[in-house]
Amino acid sequence: MRAISKFLSVVLLTWGSVFTASSALAADVSMNVGYVSEYYYRGIYQKNSSGSAGIDVEAGGFYIGAWTADVGDGLEIDGYAGFGGEIEGFSYGVGFTGYYYTGDFDETYEEINLSAGYGPISIGYSVGEWDGDGGTDYDFLQIDIDLTAGFYATYGSFGDEFDGDYFELGYGTTVGDIDVGFALIMPEDELEGTGDAANEALVFSLGYSW
Repeated sequence: MRAISKFLSVVLLTWGSVFTASSALAADVSMNVGYVSEYYYRGIYQKNSSGSAGIDVEAGGFYIGAWTADVGDGLEIDGYAGFGGEIEGFSYGVGFTGYYYTGDFDETYEEINLSAGYGPISIGYSVGEWDGDGGTDYDFLQIDIDLTAGFYATYGSFGDEFDGDYFELGYGTTVGDIDVGFALIMPEDELEGTGDAANEALVFSLGYSW
């Protein structure tokens, strides 16, 4: 986990230099709250009915943020930072994400995230370490397709010392200022949640940002 922690240090130092190099640099701050009828992450069941909240700061392509969700046995608290941009329609990004827990729900995950996209297709690749079982390496590949009119499709696959794939088909829209979404999640049997075997699920979500 030293390489990942070193990467996080570099990101944070870069962030510091961005804000101190120019006092005129304006940062955009946004916050969000949300609710899901079932909390799934990367095809893995986490909890039935979960609320969440987060804050994000962005400036000059750099971003940093935090997000938390109810997982029953305490809270999941995520921290992330990185940089992203776009060149002639091609998007790219590199960052760090850490997943931490206040209870005994799970152990810490820390990972480096890479992303690229063009047109309706975007690809993400993460390399991480899990503190459980004395330390476990994993990677995760995700492909997202914008099907237009609010519809999307996602394929995700774990590798290295983790295993399992999932598919997700969803739809999102905005009603007033509220984001509303529906997602059909179809995980393989290898993806098991906490005490619950992976099953297909239709998830309803609400969100609000300001």
